[in-house]
Amino acid sequence: MSEIRFDIISLHAAYASGVTVADMIDAVHARIVAADDPGIFIHLASKADMLAQAQTLGPFDPVAKPLWGVPFAVKDNIDVAGMPTTAACAEYAYVPETDATVVARLKAAGALVVGKTNLDQFATGLVGVRTPYPIPRNAVDASLVPGGSSSGSAVATARGIVSFALGTDTAGSGRIPAGLNNIVGLKPTVGALSAAGVVPACRTLDCISVFALTVDDAYAVFAVAAAEDPADDYSRAIKVPALAARPPVLSVGVPAKSDLKFFGDASMQAGFETALGLLETLGCRLVEIPFGDFYATANLLYEGAWVAERYAAIRDFMDANEAAMHPVTRKIIGGARSLSAADAFRGLYALQAYRAKLAPVVASVDLFCVPTAPTHYTTAAVLADPVATNSRLGTYTNFVNLLDMCGIAVPTGRRGDGLPMSVTLLAPAGRDALTAMLARDLHAQSGLPLGATGWPQPGPRPAAVPPCDGMIDLVVVGAHLSGMPLNGQLNQLGAQFLRATRTAAAYKLYALAGQSVPKPGLIRVADGGMRIDVEVWRLGPEAFGRFVAAIPAPLGIGTVELDDGTPAKGFLVESAGLDGASDISSFGGWRRFVARSKDMADQSEKRQNWPAGVPI
Repeated sequence: MSEIRFDIISLHAAYASGVTVADMIDAVHARIVAADDPGIFIHLASKADMLAQAQTLGPFDPVAKPLWGVPFAVKDNIDVAGMPTTAACAEYAYVPETDATVVARLKAAGALVVGKTNLDQFATGLVGVRTPYPIPRNAVDASLVPGGSSSGSAVATARGIVSFALGTDTAGSGRIPAGLNNIVGLKPTVGALSAAGVVPACRTLDCISVFALTVDDAYAVFAVAAAEDPADDYSRAIKVPALAARPPVLSVGVPAKSDLKFFGDASMQAGFETALGLLETLGCRLVEIPFGDFYATANLLYEGAWVAERYAAIRDFMDANEAAMHPVTRKIIGGARSLSAADAFRGLYALQAYRAKLAPVVASVDLFCVPTAPTHYTTAAVLADPVATNSRLGTYTNFVNLLDMCGIAVPTGRRGDGLPMSVTLLAPAGRDALTAMLARDLHAQSGLPLGATGWPQPGPRPAAVPPCDGMIDLVVVGAHLSGMPLNGQLNQLGAQFLRATRTAAAYKLYALAGQSVPKPGLIRVADGGMRIDVEVWRLGPEAFGRFVAAIPAPLGIGTVELDDGTPAKGFLVESAGLDGASDISSFGGWRRFVARSKDMADQSEKRQNWPAGVPI
């Protein structure tokens, strides 16, 4: 049964067709033997242990238990009851009596623990080689580093030994290993997943991350695991909506070309350009963003406050057992001993200044796309220069938690040399669903097999239909459409995109006169009406009230009849507001009118600048 596919859709289909949990467990252990990599696991559950876990599952029921019979691995700085937690330092080991909160939630949903995975010691590193245990081998190319600190979790997932694995991410440890092993790495909003039962690195920035073969799987695990937890002082309630259809147009910030860093890796640069082309194919509008301040923020992570925080996390152990630590880890964390409280405050002040400066930049687009890593490194290269190579790998990851952003690393193709290409989508805290929606489409567009398994991607799950939960549907027609100048107002209110559709054939659309931001006016007419393109978004009652209260005359909210005959609240214009307005109904919608107007303006500018007497 070693041929059983472990993406969750395929595994559950196998269970429904008669495959047993015992068959799955046999497949897990057969793949461990086939991998022949002693660096993946620090502690492994026996077949008997896994069968004992399965005794609590009951009959196959993926509705009651969405992770029924799904095997997963846990980074060995996260507690699993009865299994030693080492943080990749044998002298630090202890055996917890209870599960970390996230592990407990996953078990309750039917997932089965396979074992504890290797890591960069005390989660300090992005390379995966800072361990006293054997170094895990990159699943795609054994000469390359596996990425860290969550190295074992990424490799176990990429090899199809488990369906998903837990990592942690402070500086990129849930994204870099994903990018280097051709899998998905979901780094949630900090605090969305409880860190109770996790050996801290930087407690104020740490978060548990999820490695999976598909975006749907990663998000399904996130949805089960996310919950506010009184046992974690840094936990917070984050809404986790179902993965519905994404907005048809998204503005995506990308580093300005002059700010991109690939450290001479032309293949990675070309791969990133190809990935940006995929985004444009999906309807995204790319916006170049100066990235100097993001890099400056990233540099803070290994200065002052946050190095001191790493030392604070293990101070008693380190002071008593320093010789037991990996030499690179010891050097980095030990540097905190020369820092003062004043150094820490200087770092905090600098971070706050960058947060304030970058807030409007982050808010200016729907999300960001950056390379997951700027280059690939061989294990030999990292061992020869452990600090500089590690620092370079964090180029596009170190600033993310400092700026309170969520992210997801997703494979986008193969570079010209055949190595994995991955990008990371980033967004402000709480917008995990948006990054996952786009990542899912981007992964599908790539056509890549899953991890290093050779398995084709499963068919896409149908987009979820939002439940009838008291939310109010709002029809938008103009500047609040996705990708338009005022769409950010909806995002700030937590609105969810529902669908793109059209009105009934009973409306006219006008470009209003005298507006600071160009806006249309939709009005119902008795004769000569047309179908007009619109989008439907959903808002909670309180947010809907705030939104409506801010709408300026001559616009207002009335009832709009949609193409399928259903009514919904939406933008309409008063008849008095049509003075001086232009009828643009023939364009069929505001987006097409704006695009046509831009084309005409570009042509006009071209004519004005064209040399006299030269044919255009």
